[in-house]
Amino acid sequence: MVTDATAPVEAGVDEKAEGATRIQGINRRLILDAALDVFSAYGFRGSTVDQIAEKAGMSKPNLLYYFPRKQNIYVTVLEETLTEWLGPFESINPQGDPLDELRHYITQKLELSAKRPEASRLFANEILHGAPAITDFLKGHLKDLVDEKARVIHRWIEEKRIAPIDPYHLIFTIWAVTQHYSDFSVQVAAVLGKRTEEPDFYEQTARSIAAIILDGVRVRDDVSPL
Repeated sequence: MVTDATAPVEAGVDEKAEGATRIQGINRRLILDAALDVFSAYGFRGSTVDQIAEKAGMSKPNLLYYFPRKQNIYVTVLEETLTEWLGPFESINPQGDPLDELRHYITQKLELSAKRPEASRLFANEILHGAPAITDFLKGHLKDLVDEKARVIHRWIEEKRIAPIDPYHLIFTIWAVTQHYSDFSVQVAAVLGKRTEEPDFYEQTARSIAAIILDGVRVRDDVSPL
């Protein structure tokens, strides 16, 4: 049961304060999880606070205590999604073996898309509409991080540890391929049928994607510099 967040907490009582904080955390999580489902299904404009409150199992006034406006909920959901996605990207180790690092990133990125397809579709929908809610994030933190990892990949190229490819297009390719399996899950299921229901489907998919992409960046004599 969702607890009323506005209930007074006796000052100076640590246990009650901790309990209130815990309840608030639970309620926020309920709201954001419900919002992800609603926004991914109906988009920002087609969604309402009433829908989110109903999905979260709480009253609209209680929801508005945590998030005064629908926009606040939407931006928070998007920021959480991006933060989760960028974790594996940030963890790419410049000192590691390039093929191992890229293989690990491809696998983790696909796992995230598979586990949270709603988040991937929500992000794709936001991008298709010009990304008005996250433009600053994309041009700021995301660009800085991509530039940083592009420099890592460029260094691997200079050290002749991978083939001479454009680092940015490699990153974009990984994003596009891994997100395809969530953004176009209906199409994938229509083509592959029951194969998508097999327990090891995503494990096999990750291996195939990694093999295709990594084969393109392996050092070979027949690849000329860009």
